[in-house]
Amino acid sequence: MSRSAEVRQPDVVLDYQEIASPLAEPTMPAPAARARPVAIRRYAPVILALIDLALVYLAFMVAYWVRYDLQLGPAIQARDQLGFQAYLPLVVPLVVFMLTTLWAKGAYRMRMGNEMQDDITSTLSAATITVATIVVLTAMLHQYQYSRGVIIYLWLALIVLLVLGRWVYRLVMAALFRRGIGVRRLLIVGATETGKMIMQGVAGRRDLGYELVGFVHTRAETPPGTLRQSAASADFGRFRNLGFAADVPSIVDQERIDEVIIALPASAHQDILPILQHCEAGGIGFKIVPDTFELSLGRVQVDDLAGIPVLDVREQPLHRLKLAVKQGTDVVLAFALGIVFLPVLLLTALAIRLDSAGPIIIIQERVGQNGRLFRCYKFRSMCRGSEEMLSEMHPFNEADGPLYKSRNDPRRTRVGRFIRRHSIDEMPQLWNVVRREMSLVGPRPALPHEVTEYEPWQRRRLQSRPGITGMWQVSGRSDLSFDEMVMLDIYYIENWSLILDLKILLRTVAAMITGRGAY
Repeated sequence: MSRSAEVRQPDVVLDYQEIASPLAEPTMPAPAARARPVAIRRYAPVILALIDLALVYLAFMVAYWVRYDLQLGPAIQARDQLGFQAYLPLVVPLVVFMLTTLWAKGAYRMRMGNEMQDDITSTLSAATITVATIVVLTAMLHQYQYSRGVIIYLWLALIVLLVLGRWVYRLVMAALFRRGIGVRRLLIVGATETGKMIMQGVAGRRDLGYELVGFVHTRAETPPGTLRQSAASADFGRFRNLGFAADVPSIVDQERIDEVIIALPASAHQDILPILQHCEAGGIGFKIVPDTFELSLGRVQVDDLAGIPVLDVREQPLHRLKLAVKQGTDVVLAFALGIVFLPVLLLTALAIRLDSAGPIIIIQERVGQNGRLFRCYKFRSMCRGSEEMLSEMHPFNEADGPLYKSRNDPRRTRVGRFIRRHSIDEMPQLWNVVRREMSLVGPRPALPHEVTEYEPWQRRRLQSRPGITGMWQVSGRSDLSFDEMVMLDIYYIENWSLILDLKILLRTVAAMITGRGAY
C-alpha cells in the first residue's frame, strides 16, 4: 500500500511523556524488514474494539460462573437462582456502555506516548462507569432479581480481563515491532533540547513502533541539496545528523521517511511551511512540538478562552508543598526498602569482605542540590587504591563529557563487577535518603571535578536533590551520551510527580535484574 493511500492528520505534541524502557537498545529494526506499517496501525483500533467486545462478554460469563457455580458469597437458595438466559438482556447495554466509555476515554486512539498505566486508568474508569450505569438502569426498571454479587464480580472481571487483554496486545505488537513489522521510519526536525529529548524517548521505546532514522539541524541560509553535510562531527551521540531543515524534502524521499516530528524554535518557523507542504503532498505523517514547551521543558496546559485555545506553562512542579511530599515519601520508602533489602545488604557486605581487602563501604564527596557537597555512601566495588589509579585509566574511558565509564575496568573486583551490573553497590545510599541529602529518584549525584566541567545549561540538573535512581538509569544507563543523561535529568526536574517517581522505581527493578547498560 502506498503512502498516499493513507489519510493522515497533523498532530500536535503538547508534552513529552514517556520514560524510556529499561529494555531499550540503541539500534532499531533494519528498514528492509518493514512490512506494511499502514495496515497494522490503521486497523489497530478496530482490533482492540473487537478484543474488548469479546472480553466484556467473557467477563459477564465469569461473573455469573463465580457467583452461581462456585457459590462465592452468601448461599443462594435454589428458588432464587436465575438462569444465565435471564441475564442476557444486560449483555447488549453492557457492551455498548463499556465500549462507548472506553472510546470516550481515548482508549482507541493510537497515541504516540501511550503507556500501560493509561490503559489501566481508562479501563478502571470505564468499568466503574459502566457497572454503575447498569445498576441505575436495573433499579429504574425495577429489575431487582439480579444478584448484587454478579454485579460486583462483573466489575472486577471487566477490569482484570480488559487490562490483561491490553497487556497481551502490547506484547504481541512489541514482538511484531522487534521483527520490523509495522515499524514507521521517523525523522526529527530540530536539534533543540526538546528535539534531542524526543529522540531519546523514541529510541528508548521500541514498543512505540518507530525507527529513528536521524535528525536535521536548523539553518535558514542553507541551500537545498546539502544532505549529510558534516554529519559525523554534528551527530548527537548515537543519533545521526542528516543535514539541515532545508534538506527535509530530499531526506524524506531518500530515507523513505513515514513520519516527521517538527521541534523547531520560534526563530526557525519559516522552515515549517515547506516541510508541512511536502509531508501533505507525499502522505507523510507529521507532528509539531509547540514553542511553549521549549521555554522551560515544563508541562503545558491547554485552556479555552472564548473558544480560542490558550497554552499555559504550568508552574515548576518542585515548589515547597510538592517538595515536602517528595521528601516525606522518600524517607518512608527508604526505611521500608532498607528493612526489605537487609538480607541483601548483609550478604553483599560479607561477599565484599571475603573477596578482597579494603573497606566494605566507601564514602565519596558528591555534589548535591544547588551545588552543596555531601558524603555519599556506596558498597566498595573496586580494589584498594582505585582512586589513585584513575589518572592511568583515561585510555580505557568509553564515556563522553566529564564522566569516566569503562566496560572492562581492571580496578573492579569479582564481587564489584556483579554488584555494579545490578546496581547493588548503590543500596547504602538509602541512608543518604534518610538524611535528606538524596532522593530515591533524581539526577545522578555528580563528583566535584565533573561539575567544574559542566556547561552552563548542564548545571540545571543541580536544581534537584540527586537520586539513587533516575530517568537515565532506566533509559539505557551507561549506553547514553552525557548530554542525553543531562537532558533526561532536566526533564525529570521540570516534570516531577509521584506517578513519575513510581514509574521510574518500577522500571529500576527491571533494570537491576537485567543489568542492561550497566558497567
